[in-house]
Amino acid sequence: MDTVSVIGCGSMGGAVVRAVCRKYDPKIVTVSAKHFEHAQETAFDVKCNSADSNAKAAAAGKYVFIAVKPAYVEEVMKEISGSLRQDAVIISMAAGVSLERLHAMTMVPVVRIMPNMPAQIGEAMTALCCGPDVKESDLADVTALLECAGKVERVDEKLMDCVTAVSGSGPAFVFMFIEALADAAVRFGMPRSQAYVYAAQTVKGSAAMVLEDERCPGALKDAVCSPAGTTIEGVAALEKDGFRNAVLDAVKAAHDKSSSMGKK
Repeated sequence: MDTVSVIGCGSMGGAVVRAVCRKYDPKIVTVSAKHFEHAQETAFDVKCNSADSNAKAAAAGKYVFIAVKPAYVEEVMKEISGSLRQDAVIISMAAGVSLERLHAMTMVPVVRIMPNMPAQIGEAMTALCCGPDVKESDLADVTALLECAGKVERVDEKLMDCVTAVSGSGPAFVFMFIEALADAAVRFGMPRSQAYVYAAQTVKGSAAMVLEDERCPGALKDAVCSPAGTTIEGVAALEKDGFRNAVLDAVKAAHDKSSSMGKK
């Protein structure tokens, strides 16, 4: 694997750094951050290199991850554009910032990605799309780097706002559901710590079944709902209270926000 630079050591940038350093030699990785102390801490934890400026970090890597908030992408791109290797590839995880805009900032091949929070434990769902000037060999390397943190799929760029809303924002919605399940368990006498385990393991196991079982989620739901049983009563209550519609509205709100960010 060629050298890798990660600009930004927040939750997502840090997750990518840790995932890559678990599989590859940490010495191929260089990190930078707004505050050098943060980059040093991350580098110390995973035994990789740190740089005291984004430009120095960019110069050290062929594959340059941009892991900063969308509002700071243009500023960072200006800072590093003169330091990039001739064969550099930019990998941006900024929500709403299009390939066209990213390429115009640096004039080098660009890959756009959207990972999610479970990257921190190697269970990410990451989508990627790229410009036509990205070599297949480089795309294969980028995919291999991202697979260190979980599952990776290539999508059309037109779906990136959808990806942002479903898998990018989705963990927050799932955490809320787990919290609600646990609250219900506590209501009926289960200790809080135990309630979190029951709720989280139930969601984890159910998700695994969706990924591994050939049946669709609706069929799996039907298999749990015995006639005149307890589960169908709960399902009826969820439907009455607008559970599905609430989820649809949440994803639409996140999608529309991502889309509006890309138009600024």
